[in-house]
Amino acid sequence: MANSSIEWTEMTWNPTTGCSKISAGCKFCYAEIMTRRLKGMGQEKYKDGFKIVKPHYESLKTPYTWKKPKIVFVNSMSDLFHPAIPLDYIKEVFKVMNDNPQHVFQVLTKRAERLAGVHYELKWTHNIWMGVSVEDNRVVDRIDFLRNTNAKVKFLSLEPLIGPLPSLDLQNIDWVIVGGESGYKPRAMDPDWVLDIHDQCKKAKVAFFFKQWGGKNKKASGRLLNGKFYNEMPDY
Repeated sequence: MANSSIEWTEMTWNPTTGCSKISAGCKFCYAEIMTRRLKGMGQEKYKDGFKIVKPHYESLKTPYTWKKPKIVFVNSMSDLFHPAIPLDYIKEVFKVMNDNPQHVFQVLTKRAERLAGVHYELKWTHNIWMGVSVEDNRVVDRIDFLRNTNAKVKFLSLEPLIGPLPSLDLQNIDWVIVGGESGYKPRAMDPDWVLDIHDQCKKAKVAFFFKQWGGKNKKASGRLLNGKFYNEMPDY
């Protein structure tokens, strides 16, 4: 559990660690870089490195200790629907979220097909927001898998946006986050891609959140789009 600098959440909770790359958006994975750093700092939770995907049962107790309502990004350092995570453990994580309705839990996956395959075995309380990452047109099918789940709030993380998405189907989607890639060798994001997505969200009446332009110095690049900050959140 840690306070987060991610603009669209308040804190992170990682009941699993480790992952593997499955698409172009994974190329410069933030979690992989951060895992390496935390392992070097001697953090016990990350001692096995990024390539070992594992549940952390002791972390399931943590949300019960939070005294005030939180907005929580689940698994910023992993993917809850990775095939190495047993379904029984996913159910344990969902039970924790079910038991703590005062908190909002934001779950994000690239494994949308597995999500669709097991979603009916999970209890979707109102406080669980489910999202999929979509970096370009090659993986837009993830949206259809998400759309068919029983999540009360469904969202898209279009980050790192590395290609245009001119024909998004936003039916039954509640929230869209857009962000450019950051890091040592970031792939550029065309402003026209962002403006087009914003227009699509406006027409579909979907909440739009612009996270960052990215680049080598993401703080210098900032978050302004057309001279404005876009911090819209879905109704919940």
